[in-house]
Amino acid sequence: MGPDREGEKRAAAQAAAELVEDSMTVGLGTGSTVAHLLPALARRNLSIRCVATSPRTERIASGLGLRVEPFAYDRLDLAIDGADQISPDGWLVKGGGGAHTREKVVAAAADAFVVIADSTKPVDALRPPIPIEVLAFGATSTFARIGDVRRRDGPPTPDGGVLADVIAEFDDPAVLAGVLDGEPGVIGHGLFAPGLVRTVLIGRGDAVERIDLPSR
Repeated sequence: MGPDREGEKRAAAQAAAELVEDSMTVGLGTGSTVAHLLPALARRNLSIRCVATSPRTERIASGLGLRVEPFAYDRLDLAIDGADQISPDGWLVKGGGGAHTREKVVAAAADAFVVIADSTKPVDALRPPIPIEVLAFGATSTFARIGDVRRRDGPPTPDGGVLADVIAEFDDPAVLAGVLDGEPGVIGHGLFAPGLVRTVLIGRGDAVERIDLPSR
């Protein structure tokens, strides 16, 4: 029998919710692990202001009574989000849900970015697919320059971008991140460098493993 992934997500989310203090500004991520964070955070009944990285997160958080505001701050105290892959040196792959561009903006604005995950998310090495969001203008040309890309079906992002996944194999995430950062048509990609991350909380059975990375 495999791990109780939902139980592990719930445990990691609860541990992250305990890091939130009264009067904080908090960035809320998107995805199945954050779905456990939102009720855990609402139960604490703190006076906090939140920024949501997706309309879905905003809708659920607001329905739970959390105060969600437009992202009009120059910084946030804390951001909490999940990850699709976590490498031993702290690189992340995010964006399975397509919100990685907003998620990275929020993570970069936070004094501390906390990642929550179940025990299936740590990997020996990152692997494709790597989510990307590109400008709708010239998207076909952008995809051609990148190479092995699989365009996703579905509507544009809330910011009008087109979602796709880089499916080519790669050895060094820093090299691939540099290539994608240098492509004019790419709005954002799902490779998050270790410098963005302060703490990783991984649910493992009934326990939560905490990994603190060097401060940026």
